[in-house]
Amino acid sequence: MGRVPAAVLAVDAGNSKTDATLIGADGTVLGTGRSGGFQPPRTGVEAAVDVLALAVSEAAEAAGLPLRHPDGPYAARVSACLANADLPVEERRLADAIGARGWGGATEVRNDTFAVLRAGLADTGTAYGVAVVCGAGINCVGVAPDGRTARFPALGRISGDWGGGSGLAGEALWWAARAEDGRGEPTELAAAVPGHFGFASMVELIEALHLGAVGYERTHELVPVLFAVAAAGDRVAAAVVERQAREVVAMASVALGRLGLLAEEVPVLLGGGVLAAGHARLNGAVVAGLAEVAPRARVSVVAAPPVLGAGLLGLDAVGAPAEAYGKLRAHFG
Repeated sequence: MGRVPAAVLAVDAGNSKTDATLIGADGTVLGTGRSGGFQPPRTGVEAAVDVLALAVSEAAEAAGLPLRHPDGPYAARVSACLANADLPVEERRLADAIGARGWGGATEVRNDTFAVLRAGLADTGTAYGVAVVCGAGINCVGVAPDGRTARFPALGRISGDWGGGSGLAGEALWWAARAEDGRGEPTELAAAVPGHFGFASMVELIEALHLGAVGYERTHELVPVLFAVAAAGDRVAAAVVERQAREVVAMASVALGRLGLLAEEVPVLLGGGVLAAGHARLNGAVVAGLAEVAPRARVSVVAAPPVLGAGLLGLDAVGAPAEAYGKLRAHFG
């Protein structure tokens, strides 16, 4: 295979962006790259992996490597944590597609929840706990001390999910529209939602969204609007935020229960853009809700970028020395 310049190629890919990091055997970051969102259900697997390739090529260039390494792969192992790898069969298909690119001597693909979990766990001793990720969507994974896992399909409404950024934005639109036309309860969302886009009414915003004057992809901008209105005391907006908290608690407590950890002292890690933003009403309700069902759980927010978790998983797999973990963590602050 020839010389392998890196121990790990870590990849974290979400719906909106992809990060790639080449990591040396001692934990040194050799190069990083970034590209767009990873959406194989919409684009197909190969086109989605092409997006990963852009980030990987940028990382290789930053590391001073040719875009196609003449002596073999960039790294001994590719550790990829990916959104839209929600089922084990999808993980296998994506591992095959990524492995065919020749970036690493071995390739492992996991759902991106595993990156948040690993980033928040200690680097020594038995690593177990639960992570809930609330970003564009919502998902959860748990790992027991004996290695058993608890997972959810996380495919949206068809698998019983509610919330995440796209769901919360949809709720803000729905309640605002109904408040304006009289079908729903009064709420400040009726003014704040169209006002965010420069419109005086929901009728104007609805028309703009329907006709494409405002791209529907911009509705994710309404998530902080929803939280701001809730923080100001609006009852309707607050109820949406509180429902999101209940969903986070439900996923975490079910995962803990499946693994027999409800009564144990165990980390519950919160990640993704919605939870990492630190909204007091949301995160406070999550902490309070979990205290009722898992009183010994230790709840914390993982602020580190998920690519760190992917990198740590890669270091685990290659048997990196203890000091490599500290060096990698220090790079990401």
